[in-house]
Amino acid sequence: MDPVAGCAVEPVDKRYASSLDRPPPTCKDRSVATVDDFRRLALSLDGAEESSHMGSPDFRVGGRIFATLAHQAQGYGNLMLTPEVQAPFVAEAPETFVPVAGGWGRNGATHIRLAAADEETLAGALRTAWKLRVEKNAQAGSRRRPGR
Repeated sequence: MDPVAGCAVEPVDKRYASSLDRPPPTCKDRSVATVDDFRRLALSLDGAEESSHMGSPDFRVGGRIFATLAHQAQGYGNLMLTPEVQAPFVAEAPETFVPVAGGWGRNGATHIRLAAADEETLAGALRTAWKLRVEKNAQAGSRRRPGR
């Protein structure tokens, strides 16, 4: 089946095997999150807009990315977290949250396995990524010099 429907997932791209070493669970019911849910929930957040980065859908607030669907063909969404926020997500639900491979993951970028997440989990994770971006945008704005 199609990953957009939230069920079967294509084989994991070998380039990402180190961060996606376990195959995502298969769909047993319709309570799993889908790509459409990811998009709808991301866009429901205040000020969120859909854009594109390197040909993949992304979601921004204040012009800055807080989530992407760069790996939607494999059944994953991506969340831009911090390492401090990522750690408890991964520790509490390793079947759902996986650090992205390499430096991106070490800096907090996190895969969410859509087939392993329900809508409530997805909504909370997206809200967390959105809130972190809003806070970071506000901090960056307060550091700007007057007249810029």
